[in-house]
Amino acid sequence: MAALLGVASMCCVQFGAALSAPTMDAFGAFSTTWLRLAWAAAILALVVRPKLRSYSRAHWLAAGVLGVAMAGMTLCFFSAIERIPLGLAVAIDFLGPLTVATFGVRRWRASVWPLFAVAGVLLLAHNRAGWVGEPVGMLLAAGAACGWGSYIVLMKKTGALFDGLEGLSVSLIAAAFAATPFGLIEQGLHIAPMQLAATAGLAVLVPLLPYALEMIALRHLPASSFGILMSLEPAIGALAGFVVLHQPMTALQLAGTLFVVSASVGVIVTAR
Repeated sequence: MAALLGVASMCCVQFGAALSAPTMDAFGAFSTTWLRLAWAAAILALVVRPKLRSYSRAHWLAAGVLGVAMAGMTLCFFSAIERIPLGLAVAIDFLGPLTVATFGVRRWRASVWPLFAVAGVLLLAHNRAGWVGEPVGMLLAAGAACGWGSYIVLMKKTGALFDGLEGLSVSLIAAAFAATPFGLIEQGLHIAPMQLAATAGLAVLVPLLPYALEMIALRHLPASSFGILMSLEPAIGALAGFVVLHQPMTALQLAGTLFVVSASVGVIVTAR
């Protein structure tokens, strides 16, 4: 059941990212990400009604740090897919959970799999026209990878401290506040009604639904196992890029996706 929740989360993230492209093109990645975090925080707070006055310092610290990781991960990822293909961005982003999974194995043989994944990223970064990995886009995707790895560890800790989805609710509030300066710098206070409407719908696909599914899944899975489960994400990202954004993939790029997914399969085999 936990694995199915993880797969559902990945589908929401990748197809939500692909469907976000028109809104980000029109209004910018930072302001769109900020508004969708704000919508997600508001919706979940109304549903969950977190008991803000009852939390200890440990609760606030865990939720606040997770919120900052969420904001950083989301801002970096959506800024990256403005600059590089979705499949490549997801493959680089996936290095975060792969690192968590590799450290969870604690066997020297597992150290080869991140190298395998990096080789896959290099294959994904090249198409018939040459290198597609714009440096800024790849750096942003690497920042998203750091945020995603931290998010997995912090989400598990926060989920254990809070009841139900209260921890996620407080973390999303913190994430929305953390993203506010970036949104205001890009957009200012003049927010178009069309952007408000579009981000309200997108907020359900990313981040509200996937974060909720992942918090529930992480209550039943070790962080390392969850990192391994995320191995399907690059393949789903490539599929979403192809179906929604019409981003074709060469044979080498398909091989690169296979390399990245195989890296997680390798971690699973090594762990046994």
